[in-house]
Amino acid sequence: MTIPSDVTVSVDGQRVTVKGPKGEQQWVFPPAVAFDVKDGKLTVSRKGEDKFARAMHGTARNLIANMVKGVKDEFKKELQIEGVGFRAQLQGQKLTMSLGFSHPVEYTVPEGVSVTVTDNTKIAVTGVSKQAVGQVAAHIRSYYPAEPYKGKGVRYADEQVRRKAGKTVA
Repeated sequence: MTIPSDVTVSVDGQRVTVKGPKGEQQWVFPPAVAFDVKDGKLTVSRKGEDKFARAMHGTARNLIANMVKGVKDEFKKELQIEGVGFRAQLQGQKLTMSLGFSHPVEYTVPEGVSVTVTDNTKIAVTGVSKQAVGQVAAHIRSYYPAEPYKGKGVRYADEQVRRKAGKTVA
C-alpha cells in the first residue's frame, strides 16, 4: 500500500501508528502479521498459513488503509431527523434531541468524534476513526429508528425507509 506524502506510518513491533493532518491513530495487531515500511510503501505479510493468519492478513491491511484515509480526509456519516416537532441541538459536547418522548434525549459525544447540527434536523458525525464515527452514528440513530408507517425518526441521509400501508377500515 502506498502511503501519501502528508501521512507518516511508524511500526513498533505489533503497534502501528498513523499520523496525518487530521489527527493520529494507532492499533496493536496480533503477532500473526508482520509489517514493513520502505520507500513510502507499507507491506503487510502473514507469518504463517493457518486460518487465523490468513484472516488477519486482509483485516490488518484494510484497518491500516482506513487509518490512513481517516487521518488524511476524515470519515463522515450524515443523519437526518424526520417528524413534526422532532429536532436536535448541540450544546458543547452534548447533543440534545426532541424525538416525541416526554423528555429530551441527551447524548454526550465521545472524544475524537465531532458532531454538527444544521437546520435542527441534519446531524453530521465526523472523525478520523471509521469505527468510532459509525458507532456514534448508530447510537444516535438507535434512540428512534425511522418507523415504516409515517417515516418518523432518525435515519441515515442515504437510507431508504420502506413504507407500509396502515390499517384499512372495512
